Amino acid sequence: QEFVTVLVRDPRTQKEDSWHSYIDYEIFIHTNSMCFTRKTSCVRRRFREFVWLRQRLQSNAVLIQLPELPSKTPFFNMNNPHHVDHRRQGLQEFLEKILQDALLLSDSRLHLFLQTQLSPEDMEACVSGQTKYSVADAIHKFASLNRRFPVEEEEMKKGKKDADSDLESSSSRLGPSDDSVSCGCKASPASEES
Repeated sequence: QEFVTVLVRDPRTQKEDSWHSYIDYEIFIHTNSMCFTRKTSCVRRRFREFVWLRQRLQSNAVLIQLPELPSKTPFFNMNNPHHVDHRRQGLQEFLEKILQDALLLSDSRLHLFLQTQLSPEDMEACVSGQTKYSVADAIHKFASLNRRFPVEEEEMKKGKKDADSDLESSSSRLGPSDDSVSCGCKASPASEES
């Protein structure tokens, strides 16, 4: 049975410049779905990128009523843990509902949003074929830059025999641990607010 687990967690305040800050959230995906290029991924996104995603998905699937995002209130206080957690829960519920719809799962923007750190402008360019890389290339490239264990690439170069001995010597690091799903995502590059 196919499953997609999505977690929106770890809100962090990011400085945009000396006057402006914003909160971004880590989006963790774990799945066995054939729809996904990577079976686990972890990116950071801010609220306005969710707004962009919802607008793009709605324009491509006009017959589907998309779930709402948490309301963007002028009274939102990023220093209030209750406000931040309420938004985080709303963003998670939004993604959980989106990921249950087969038609929406076929939208490349959704996959780029969930599995790369590309900006909305770069996602649009990629989807419309204006980049030298495909959607799958972008997802693989981000995954290789964001590897938890960077030795994987070196092992592939060394050859099978060396790789096996390296894996055995480092197996203690590969086992499950309390932080095994924490992937230390980087902050997303600043993009314009809509």
